[in-house]
Amino acid sequence: MIGVLVSGEGTNLQALLDAGLPVVAVAANRATAPALDRARRAGIPAGAFPLEHHPDRSARDAAMAAWLEGQGACWVVCAGYMHLLTAAFLDRFPDRIVNTHSAPLPAFPGAHPIEDVLAAGVAETAATIHYVDEGVDTGAVIAAQPVPVLPGDTPDTLRARVQAVEHTLLPRVVGELIAS
Repeated sequence: MIGVLVSGEGTNLQALLDAGLPVVAVAANRATAPALDRARRAGIPAGAFPLEHHPDRSARDAAMAAWLEGQGACWVVCAGYMHLLTAAFLDRFPDRIVNTHSAPLPAFPGAHPIEDVLAAGVAETAATIHYVDEGVDTGAVIAAQPVPVLPGDTPDTLRARVQAVEHTLLPRVVGELIAS
């Protein structure tokens, strides 16, 4: 019942799998995303939808959404997926697409939230789960858990602590959403 979108390693995908959530398919925008191998090892159908194989983003998103629906997905979790979704995708799963973000929203949207948090000199960031809409991290926040910024933090050390929180928060929130 859950389709997962990935671009990279797939550690949030693994957290969903470890929690026993019903992941039915994994799609990536990169054919070389290690998360696809992670899905295949778990016996989950995995598909790659590189943008260069489609006329435009809308066509790629329509193909990806159709494939996920064909696999039985009715919820979608963006787990490190690094492309904005178009209406061709969003309209297939209205109010059923969630994303994880490693900073508080709406304060730190975008692709580099850890670096933005550190540059701002704030005392904490957050693991944030939110609905996906057509904007950049503009969907309604579902849940957030603060993560302190420690003296001497680097992007890598802070990212590791935020990811550890994401790996428990994301499966809990997704489990609650699909149960309601």
